[in-house]
Amino acid sequence: MGKKKKRGGLEPELKEAATGENHESQNELSLANGDSSSYDNKKKKKSKRDQLNDDAPIEVPTVSVAVPGSIIDNTQSLELATRLAGQIARAVTIFRIDEVVVFDNKSSSDNYSRSSAANRSNRSDENESGAAFLVRLLEYLETPQYLRKALFSMHSSLRFVGMLPPLDAPHHLRKHEWAPFREGVTLKENAPNSVGTLVDVGLNKNVVVDQVLDPGVRVTVAMGTSRNLDADSPHQVVPPSKPKESGMYWGYKVRYAPNISSVFKNCSYKGGYDHLIGTSEHGDIVNSSDLTLPTFRHLLIAFGGLAGLEESIEEDDGLKQKNAREVFHSYFNTCPHQGSRTIRTEEAIFISLQYFQEPISRALRRVEYKSKPEDGKC
Repeated sequence: MGKKKKRGGLEPELKEAATGENHESQNELSLANGDSSSYDNKKKKKSKRDQLNDDAPIEVPTVSVAVPGSIIDNTQSLELATRLAGQIARAVTIFRIDEVVVFDNKSSSDNYSRSSAANRSNRSDENESGAAFLVRLLEYLETPQYLRKALFSMHSSLRFVGMLPPLDAPHHLRKHEWAPFREGVTLKENAPNSVGTLVDVGLNKNVVVDQVLDPGVRVTVAMGTSRNLDADSPHQVVPPSKPKESGMYWGYKVRYAPNISSVFKNCSYKGGYDHLIGTSEHGDIVNSSDLTLPTFRHLLIAFGGLAGLEESIEEDDGLKQKNAREVFHSYFNTCPHQGSRTIRTEEAIFISLQYFQEPISRALRRVEYKSKPEDGKC
């Protein structure tokens, strides 16, 4: 693929201070006995603990989709393949999907050197697999327009991307727009009068961040509230998940899997996916309004290709289970009364993500409710 650069940013690690319930009862007893100094000291410690908790990274629930790269192989031209990739990119952006996993139907988890960042730029259209093409297009479309020239080299696979409608995602900001965060790319030029790195964030002037980073790295920059780019204080590089912690949708990331078992085994989230949903015409029929999903940290919704998920499971030697209902926690038919004998994968993605939208929202509200402290407790 093109010379796609890695994202920068560090996930901060903080240790939570633990406080038992017996500390609360001791505070109340000390206060009742007139020992207010002991209570005040513990209250100060508690406030420090609360400050640490406020600064700690928040684990935001995520929703991922898995799509087969074989759907690209069935297209008749590069233009149609580009349109298909654009439809998928629009769908996952509209429904705020956090991750897209593109999988092949390989029998074993062979090395993905063929579509690694180093080799993809040298591959011709004739040799490029459908999965590699789809990964490239999805990555390109997710990248803000002002960063694409710096992060992607020219490639024939990108010939028709100019005709696609823009994603217009929240992180695809215009020059005149200001936001708490912006995506940027690190530059070779040295930062003036300071130790740090110059970053192009798509504004009239580059900004300085407080870290020394290699050039050509995509980073998420905290812009703050001041629009004064001439200020001496540098900006901070934050993890890409930081905007999502404040409720903003900040695009999707793309991952390749050589087969469907690798979709599950090589999950990029700590602890893996805790709920797997498969979609198929052979799945269970449940009204969306009646569907209750369990609370989750990382949810995955998988879509099949021309022959469905069943074929991908059958051809995967890494899966002992060959029954789709044993592979997934839930297996649904999201369009049971279809008028056409076939539903294309790009159509199924739109239909299914709309079908799951309310059940996912209800599950997320239950997570938020459980995370809130009870009345009268800190």
